[in-house]
Amino acid sequence: MDAFALLRLQIEWGADDALDDAPVDRLRAVARPAPAAAALIQPRPAPAPDTPKATPAERALVAASQADTLDALRAAMAAFDGCALRDTAGHLVFADGDPATGLLLIGEAPGAEEDRTGQAFAGPQGVLLDKMLASIHLTRAEMMVTPLVPWRPPGGRTATPAEILLCLPFLHRLIALTRPMRIIALGAAATSLLPATRRRRGPPAWIDAEIPGTGGTTPILALPGLTGLGKNPLDRRDAWAGLRLLKRTLDAG
Repeated sequence: MDAFALLRLQIEWGADDALDDAPVDRLRAVARPAPAAAALIQPRPAPAPDTPKATPAERALVAASQADTLDALRAAMAAFDGCALRDTAGHLVFADGDPATGLLLIGEAPGAEEDRTGQAFAGPQGVLLDKMLASIHLTRAEMMVTPLVPWRPPGGRTATPAEILLCLPFLHRLIALTRPMRIIALGAAATSLLPATRRRRGPPAWIDAEIPGTGGTTPILALPGLTGLGKNPLDRRDAWAGLRLLKRTLDAG
């Protein structure tokens, strides 16, 4: 549209007054002023500080290390939400017995009865353990007992290596607080506490192992887990040999 036609269109629309002293050519591009340099520099918010969350394993280590009594350790374990086993278990199963005896027996994960009552070795495995101890004239009153992990895995399955590793700081702290003279470790507990170089199959023997937080070594007697004793004759043989070794050691003082 030329300028004359545009003027006629404005007259037809009723535009009969001029707002400027001189006509403005609307068809010519007008250069816009460049924005001020300061306006181009927009301040950016400072980046959030790099504060990565601690892993569940790190949190377990901190929670365990801060417990200075058995009651505090039990409370720390009950409050720890970094292990999924806690959410599916019925009860926390904590250590039971007298730490002054100097003898600690560590079993595997809790069973259904332990999960129901919150007591270590409360089910069929507890009955079997009592019979085994009675065969060498011992009772649970003469030792302290605890499971390897404090919560029963769903369906009674075996605790995974990752779950055991996550719970180990609490077990290490239990040992550091009670300072047992000797430890009897059943099944997976022995594998978790003994150095990899000493996990070979062989006749039961006392093996010195370094437990974090104790500042030294503790003799550990590795015995087969209770769940396999009814199925494997070799496990029953090794368990009996280990019990006799325990009896000789205790009798020797």
